[in-house]
Order: sequence, then C-alpha cells, then structure tokens
Amino acid sequence: MNDQIPKPTEAELEILQVLWQYGPSTVRFINDKLSEQREVGYTTTLKLMQIMVEKGILVRNTDSKIHVYRAVVGESDTQQQLLDKFVESTFRGAAMKMVMQALGNHKTSPAELDEIKALIDKIEKEQK
Repeated sequence: MNDQIPKPTEAELEILQVLWQYGPSTVRFINDKLSEQREVGYTTTLKLMQIMVEKGILVRNTDSKIHVYRAVVGESDTQQQLLDKFVESTFRGAAMKMVMQALGNHKTSPAELDEIKALIDKIEKEQK
C-alpha cells in the first residue's frame, strides 16, 4: 500500500468495505448499506466520503449528475497495513504472540486448523 495514503478510520473502513464488496457506488447506495447495520445519516456518509476523497482514499467520478465513488486503496493492501500497525502497536511486532492469543482464546475448527497448516507449509516452501 502506498505509504502516502493515510490509514482509514473505523468509519472510513466501513465505507471501503461496501465499495470493495459492491464496486463503485453512489453515496445513497453506500449510506443504505451502512444503515442496514445501524442508522447512519446521509450527510454524515457524504461528508466522510468527501474527506476520503481529500485524503486520496477514494476518487469521485463527476461525469454525470450522480457522482460515483470508488476506492483507490485495495482491500488486501489495507488489511495488511492495518494488521501491521495492529501487530506493532499491540504485540510489539511479535506476530507469534498475536497468533497464539487468537488461537488460545477461540475455538478453532478442524477446517481452520487445516488451513493454518497449509499456510505454514506454503510459507516454509517459499522460504527454501
């Protein structure tokens, strides 16, 4: 992810998640999707999205009367940036501590354990 693009706030991340799932969208569509979970005012959504454009997180297509917004940042890049920040600030950079905490405090299904093992195998092969 481009280091010049700021880390999205929690509210901005909610907007990004709608855009990542549905693609370029209007403020009305995004506001309707956000309001399915909790009541969000249209003007609040609009203002947040305008700020996101100023920050370089979104771009706005003004070719038609209805403005359509799209995410500039990718989902996986943003997740990686947020995860890196979280691991650094919460676990002092120790990813193993985070993994142990997550696995130790939650019931992990056999399918999830198989996926974790497959990921470890993949990482080990890439490091050889």
